[in-house]
Amino acid sequence: MSLYLVESSLNGIVTSKEQLHETTNSLQDKLAEKSASLIEIQVSKDFSRAFFIFESNQRNDITEVLREFSIPVQLIKQVRLVGKDLEEVKKSNEVVNYLVEWNIPENITMEQYLERKKKNSVHYQEVPEVKFSRTYVCEDMTKCLCFYDAPDEEAVKRARQAVQTPIDSITEILPNE
Repeated sequence: MSLYLVESSLNGIVTSKEQLHETTNSLQDKLAEKSASLIEIQVSKDFSRAFFIFESNQRNDITEVLREFSIPVQLIKQVRLVGKDLEEVKKSNEVVNYLVEWNIPENITMEQYLERKKKNSVHYQEVPEVKFSRTYVCEDMTKCLCFYDAPDEEAVKRARQAVQTPIDSITEILPNE
């Protein structure tokens, strides 16, 4: 099974947390029919951006199910989870409230990225109010998504500076309540 990142917008499709929960449950049921699953979904507070992580043997199974729910696919890429074990993510109700996107420069390999992350991650302790959770790195090395629990956007920026990693965008996401 592979992990896939799907970026979308739920504007006009979902307008409340209750509707998001109902849609997520329905998606899970439909995916299960195809031996696939939704690992997590993180959504911006205004529903304009949605980040799905799916586990599936077939990329097409994901796009078919999303099409059935009229959920547009703006990006779909195979990803690797870094910083957490997949089973831990599946069981967790960990709070994350910020998502940082970083478009990885062309000359960085997965091995270089992982080595850099390992070396620099110790610097998160310099910003104790921010808790790093996990990262999804696109296997084609084009971008990564990093999830944080932080008091505000400025704290996330300080944490990224501490680990010497750029930010292309920061999205405040709905809490997992």
